[in-house]
Amino acid sequence: MKSVSVQETRAGLGPTSSATPQPVTPTASDGQRPRGWVDHPAGIEFEYLGIADTPPVRTEYRRCWDHQRRIHARVSAHEIPDTVIYVEHDPVYTAGRRTHPEAYPFDGTPVVPVDRGGEITWHGPGQLVGYPIVFLQRGTGVVDYVRRVEEAIIRLLAGYGLRCGRVPGRTGVWFPSDGHGPERKICAIGIRVSRQTALHGFALNVDPDTAGFDNIIPCGISDADVTTMARELRRVHGPDAPIPSLVEVGRRLEPVLTELLGFGPYTMSPDIPRREHPTFLHPLGD
Repeated sequence: MKSVSVQETRAGLGPTSSATPQPVTPTASDGQRPRGWVDHPAGIEFEYLGIADTPPVRTEYRRCWDHQRRIHARVSAHEIPDTVIYVEHDPVYTAGRRTHPEAYPFDGTPVVPVDRGGEITWHGPGQLVGYPIVFLQRGTGVVDYVRRVEEAIIRLLAGYGLRCGRVPGRTGVWFPSDGHGPERKICAIGIRVSRQTALHGFALNVDPDTAGFDNIIPCGISDADVTTMARELRRVHGPDAPIPSLVEVGRRLEPVLTELLGFGPYTMSPDIPRREHPTFLHPLGD
């Protein structure tokens, strides 16, 4: 069993920064599969847990965690294809295994400890949470898997006219420091791998009230901000820009995740440009 998050570090700014390397994925060659591969049902299934109901229904975190584990047991046993669960949670703080006590909510709000990688984060209304339950064939690295989930979100947002990317040494999807604000995270990622099968996943801020993040140090990062699709769409397209529903975003993400989690060759998007911002007294690189 692994609890994994690509290490969040204080990455340097400017030309001395190292670009995020693209992992190498083992693939079949001339019809020959790499040694140790096993038969696993092809394709990916998508489940909209409550959010496609009329009216939409939010799901309590622990109930969804139980559901994840049931799906994980069947995927890891090769009984069903890889499955992505889409959900909108009731407001909750969850803390991964690397969470430090000082990162907990400032007002003592209860936190659900979880066995994923990463640190503390908030889930709640207006956020699309995706739990890809994906079998990783032997030789497929966890970092490769995380980079592919990031790439899917980057390409999804590009389809809405939003330019974002990675920060070297950090996980998730980010907007660069610019005239609108400092570096800001729009999608957090934290996973666990058990029986060669990933669970937990990503949280994409579509249109949540970000006040939930103000009570913590999100993902343990104190030198950056959080943002939402709604906020960035209005900046790019004006105050009357239409804001997609969680279901619409999930539907548009389906083909991108299907392609990238098929583990075929792809070209990774470039990192965002790094710039200091006066919002923080101790910018990255100090």
